[in-house]
Amino acid sequence: MQEKKQPYGTVLIKADSILKYLSSTDKPQSLQQIAKETELTSSTALKILDTLQLIGYVQKDEETKKFRLGRSIIKYANKALNQTEIKDLAQPFLEKLREQTTETVHMGILDQSSIIYITKLESFNPVSLYSRVGKAIPLYCSAMGKSILADQTDEQIEVYLNNHTLVKKTENTITTKEGFMKEIHEIRKNGYAFDNEEHEADIFCVGASITVNGKNYGAFSVSVPKYRITDEFITQIIENVLACKRGIESELG
Repeated sequence: MQEKKQPYGTVLIKADSILKYLSSTDKPQSLQQIAKETELTSSTALKILDTLQLIGYVQKDEETKKFRLGRSIIKYANKALNQTEIKDLAQPFLEKLREQTTETVHMGILDQSSIIYITKLESFNPVSLYSRVGKAIPLYCSAMGKSILADQTDEQIEVYLNNHTLVKKTENTITTKEGFMKEIHEIRKNGYAFDNEEHEADIFCVGASITVNGKNYGAFSVSVPKYRITDEFITQIIENVLACKRGIESELG
């Protein structure tokens, strides 16, 4: 009978059991309760908690002496969701969007003052776009970027505008604060954003953000060569984009 291989670093498994327990409850927990639920001795649980607290995975209330998840692990969890899980979760909805429109579909995540492409589904039609996974584009002149900014407060957008020059990428790029805020109000009203040749000449995009309970998970868009655009086609794309947005956000809860 083959001997079962023991994992290296069993303390990590014990730490994981503590983190799992803390993530399963909304309230801070005492050392005694944590030790009981994880089947650890109080002394072992305390040593692990002290280390987790040191690296920011756990926070301790000095008055109540109770523990809860720390900001560091929450930051990493959110980053992982943005980069990996949201991509996998959204994939079937994005594929359906491409089938409906037959055009190029992008998905991106917010990275400071840019959108980073994390997915690109190529158009079924002849088209040449300079976009690629990993490329960063500005927020102010892209459908995805503007839709994410529209989910922020006026004060947050004001900070963004004060710290970023609206460089004229094409003849259609919005370069004034007044014009940009007018655009933001339209996006909030409609639930989607346009990039009318604002980032790249001859390319029209319809995009929407993915925001649930005040947290943004990124955005997606449909990109179409301007010569294929008609009023009827724009209406169809808008309907498809809004349906895709509802589907993804519903999956996120």
